[in-house]
Amino acid sequence: MFKILHSFLRNGPGFKKTGILIFVIVFSSQMLCAQSTVTGLVQDDQGVPIPGVSVKEKGTNNGAATNFDGEFSLNVSTNDAILMFTFIGYATKEINIAEGGTSLKVTLEEDLQALNEVVVIGYGTQKRADVTSAVATVSSDDFIQGNVNDAAQLIQGKVAGLSVSTPSGDPTQGAQIMLRGISSINGSSAPLILIDGVPGNLQTVAPEDIASIDVLKDGSATAIYGTRGTNGVVIITTKDAGREMKPTIDYNGYVTFSEINNRMDFLSASQLREKFAEGYSFNGANNQDYNANTDWLDEITQNAISTVHNLIFRGGNKTTNLTASLNYRDNEGIFIKTDNKRYSARIDVNHNMFDNKLKSNFNIITSEQSFFTGGDGSSFNPYVYRQALIRNPTEPVRREDGSWYERDVYFYDNPVAYLEETEGQNRYRNLRVTGSLSFEPIDNLIIKGLYTRKGNYNIRGFYQTKNHVSTTKNGIQGYASRGTDDYVGNYGQFTIDYEKMIGNHKFTILGGYNYEDNVYEGFYATNRNFPTDAYTYNNIGIGQGLPLGEAGMGSSKSSDKLIAFFSRITYNYDDRYLLMASIRHEGSSRFGADNKWGDFPGVSAGWRINQEDFMSDISWIDNLKLRAGFGVTGINAANSYQSLSSLNYDSYFLYNNRWIRELIPARNANTNLKWEKKEEINAGIDFSFFGGRLGGALDYYNRTTKDALYDYDVPVPPYLYSTIRANVAQLKNEGFEALINFVPLRTESFQWSGNVTYSTNKNKLISISNDQFDTTNDFFYAGGIGEPIQISSHIVKVGESIGNFYGLKSVDINDEGIWMIETPDGEIIPATESDASDRQIIGNGLPKHYLSWNNTFTYKNWDLNVNMQGAFGYQILNSQRMFYENPTVGYNVLESAFDEVYGKAVLADVQRYVSHYIEDGDYWKINNITLGYTFNTDAIDYLENLRLYATGLNLVTLTGYKGIDPEVNRAGLAPGIDDRDKYPTTRSFTLGVNLTF
Repeated sequence: MFKILHSFLRNGPGFKKTGILIFVIVFSSQMLCAQSTVTGLVQDDQGVPIPGVSVKEKGTNNGAATNFDGEFSLNVSTNDAILMFTFIGYATKEINIAEGGTSLKVTLEEDLQALNEVVVIGYGTQKRADVTSAVATVSSDDFIQGNVNDAAQLIQGKVAGLSVSTPSGDPTQGAQIMLRGISSINGSSAPLILIDGVPGNLQTVAPEDIASIDVLKDGSATAIYGTRGTNGVVIITTKDAGREMKPTIDYNGYVTFSEINNRMDFLSASQLREKFAEGYSFNGANNQDYNANTDWLDEITQNAISTVHNLIFRGGNKTTNLTASLNYRDNEGIFIKTDNKRYSARIDVNHNMFDNKLKSNFNIITSEQSFFTGGDGSSFNPYVYRQALIRNPTEPVRREDGSWYERDVYFYDNPVAYLEETEGQNRYRNLRVTGSLSFEPIDNLIIKGLYTRKGNYNIRGFYQTKNHVSTTKNGIQGYASRGTDDYVGNYGQFTIDYEKMIGNHKFTILGGYNYEDNVYEGFYATNRNFPTDAYTYNNIGIGQGLPLGEAGMGSSKSSDKLIAFFSRITYNYDDRYLLMASIRHEGSSRFGADNKWGDFPGVSAGWRINQEDFMSDISWIDNLKLRAGFGVTGINAANSYQSLSSLNYDSYFLYNNRWIRELIPARNANTNLKWEKKEEINAGIDFSFFGGRLGGALDYYNRTTKDALYDYDVPVPPYLYSTIRANVAQLKNEGFEALINFVPLRTESFQWSGNVTYSTNKNKLISISNDQFDTTNDFFYAGGIGEPIQISSHIVKVGESIGNFYGLKSVDINDEGIWMIETPDGEIIPATESDASDRQIIGNGLPKHYLSWNNTFTYKNWDLNVNMQGAFGYQILNSQRMFYENPTVGYNVLESAFDEVYGKAVLADVQRYVSHYIEDGDYWKINNITLGYTFNTDAIDYLENLRLYATGLNLVTLTGYKGIDPEVNRAGLAPGIDDRDKYPTTRSFTLGVNLTF
């Protein structure tokens, strides 16, 4: 038979028809002679039949599934076939029918692997079954795929309570990440990021190099990280060999095509001419027809093409193994010249000695990033985008002589010229070297030391040519800037970990010491009036700005230190009763002299109800665990030296014919300055039913931030400066989170699995004063609306939620096209008669509800992943409508600017911040769809895996919001503003390949 088959493959399509007939007859007769039928019953250890069990003949695609009564029937090819029985939640079982016969009764045992899964927690790991805190884990198999910029996008919509948004399409910008609401007034709401246990950021390693991401959510889990644990902890674990494995090379490469996700409908040249014909007259930029047809946004945008290549080399034995990776990313932006190139490499070596009692690890992570600098120090100048929107579409890009077409109108410039006549580059180089040793002198006692040296270096250059509008309008004759920043950090850690089992009692004890110091330095210089463009920013000294007082320079240096002692104990009795307690004693150089040190305790307990005797007869419950915890965490002061008084040199004054800088107070001292303290209670339940077909976790939390930092007005004298930063304010966050995992359908060749996450949060400002520092008002303003409106956008008020929009409530429009405003007293007045006292709360920019639905479908070698997510119960300030939906302005506007407002009249008022532009932001996105096919590589030497896939990001948005994208800024005290100048979000499509050799 095999000779005939070999002849068939060798001769290909040229063989004779008789050859086909002989092959089919011989092969079929052999199959028929060998076939036999196997029947059987599959049940669990309680004797309950299990439907849907996959029964497969090993080494073939021949299989069946058990029916509702757990019965199956399968024709097998040989009398010594081996059958494999697999079902989620149970251990796979193999039976040789030569020994078991053709009538089988199979018992499957519960697979405890999910409960024995190791979860990364603070300074160690723990079995998931023993975890008593709110901890979520996402492995690489469940990551979002496609052209993501950083690690946060990999888990968007995957962790309940973790808000991950991408409000900008700038290729140099990462995701915005926030856990369980805003916990600080002056501090950051971003969680602590650890890469293999060492502090870093979301871009420290390439997304393709990450094995898993663990998120510590509640206070009892994060208390061991002290002053940096308030906003949660995200622990990134990179891919490594870590064990005995044959040498492999993994390659992941893909190409991405990106386009602008959405664009507002501004007047085209033909539409503007129609308005002229209808009798409209405009002042300023749209004052006449200049006989061209220009789509200015098209002129500065492109269909971006990005590529990513990632190689991972792994291999070794249980004594010595190595992982090395190389990653190259070339991400184009949708605006011309915007880009982001990044090269990164990582080497991780494990070496064990003395029968694995001494383990060492050496790790290097290095990267270089470069991108075009469209703004002085930034990747893209948003002013260019604004000019492309408001530019008169009847104007040409260039004049007949080839020069740029410019007109002398205030804040009105040619966006193409602005980009093309700008040169610049930012380059960042990062290096992180880590070494660790762990020694196990006796069983279960591990002593470990770790040291990391980190360094980041940036050099940047920026130049506007002599043909730039800054020269042609303002006579600058070329402008250049040069700058550099340098960071060096040392991180040391020493821990002792001991585990002991006494009967049914299991104890683990951890003690440790942490040290970290950081030094930041910077320098910059600017100059103008250059004799030539030839040097751009590389010969800044030849500019002539210095004699005219138009050049500048500056330098800076700062440092800080953190020192901590910490300990933790866990207790497990009979896998039923669980306890964890920790404390961290930490000092920060950023605190005042009287409050350098603080204590951060945490405690949590769990009860595995399903392990109790009274639950033994309930076979459909795999896991049921109640847990509760309490923890105190902190927020470090945002900057160094905030507790010290400071004097700054300000403007010059003339004294005795000499110009002298004035020395003035800049900050008051506060020796009592200390950490912001967050106290959090968390109660939750973990569950798994029906052999893992249904499971998840539910959590309720209540967190109060005390001693939050706020800047208070103080009298001068006795104080030297008019404000002082002190620990006085108090905030509260309360919420609920749910994760539901499900496997609705599973057959021999098809499976549908997925999960749903939901979270809700409400916050409140409790106080901003105490006995020592009192405020005149119980509120302050936040955020801002740009020119020409120029007013604050939000109010932060005691007793109210953070994120409240604060403006005029528009309810109507009069016949003259003027807004009609409802005052807080209920009076209706024209907006022209209103003042600041007529402002009121008109919405909130923080979503009350987050929801996601993640699905995975597999059919034979095909896989399909669909990820959807949304946010609900919040408002957005549509800045583009507020500024451009008004026909009275002197530049291009939206088509809707000529619609009748409230069905009455076309707007004739000036630009105003009114509630008409506050829109509901509720949305539901089909965020990511990935379709892949994994080839059978058994017949291909040296190739273990081959998978092709196609994926799309930000594909479909269902929303009533009229702006570009409802996924806007959610950070800080002024969330929910859809900035008119922000880099628009993108939609992308990716084609990729995964190879393993």
